[in-house]
Amino acid sequence: MQSSPPALGTENQSPFQVDSRREIIALLRGLKESNQLISMMINGGSEIFITSVLDLDDVNNTVTIDSAPGQLSNQRIIEAPRVFFEGLLDKISIQFSSSSIQRTTFENRPALQFAIPVSLIRLQRREYYRINTPLSNPIRCIVPLKEDTGFDSVQLSLVDISCGGIALLDDRRILDNTIGKIYEHCEIELPVTGLINVALQIRSSQDLILLNGKTNRRLGCQLSNLSSTVLASIQRYIMKLERERNAKLTGRI
Repeated sequence: MQSSPPALGTENQSPFQVDSRREIIALLRGLKESNQLISMMINGGSEIFITSVLDLDDVNNTVTIDSAPGQLSNQRIIEAPRVFFEGLLDKISIQFSSSSIQRTTFENRPALQFAIPVSLIRLQRREYYRINTPLSNPIRCIVPLKEDTGFDSVQLSLVDISCGGIALLDDRRILDNTIGKIYEHCEIELPVTGLINVALQIRSSQDLILLNGKTNRRLGCQLSNLSSTVLASIQRYIMKLERERNAKLTGRI
């Protein structure tokens, strides 16, 4: 079962809507300068592509993004009545859309382009502070499996972590991604803080098409029945990542 992300405008988001052109440009520029990956969704979220902002031209009123892998995918994006985008910037969900995507080139490679949106949504929806885990040294989660799957367990990489949940990449699609499915006795090895044992409940599933054309599955999981010791370990690890990130931003490392 695959859950489709809510389309922009399907909930009461008016308190979170940004209409200031200057602020919209600043947020989009923030996505570009921080090299954030953005979900690009068509057909009600049934097709999701990963892209990023390549260029923002406020004089010509254009946003240039990475194209999707394959001519047919790009054609479906161009022909879609509306394309929805969502990315994270400083823990805040940035959502916007466009009804007119065009082909272009950027630095001699294919790209897509659309007008700077006249409004966007800036929305903090997470109960817990969530932080991305390092790509260079991925954190692993070992999930025990039943015998009928053909695997004793599977080892998956974390994408992000909070005190309430994690996101995993299941590129081989081994896990049952039914919403509500619970996996007990999962193990996560956190640097410095050590091994923790958690129960994971599947809360969301998205099949992603990456920039290189490969596919991956992102699973959002809720952490269930955490002991105070495990919770403290997760909090210490998040604080460690936050200190390292702030040191990089200020040039201390």
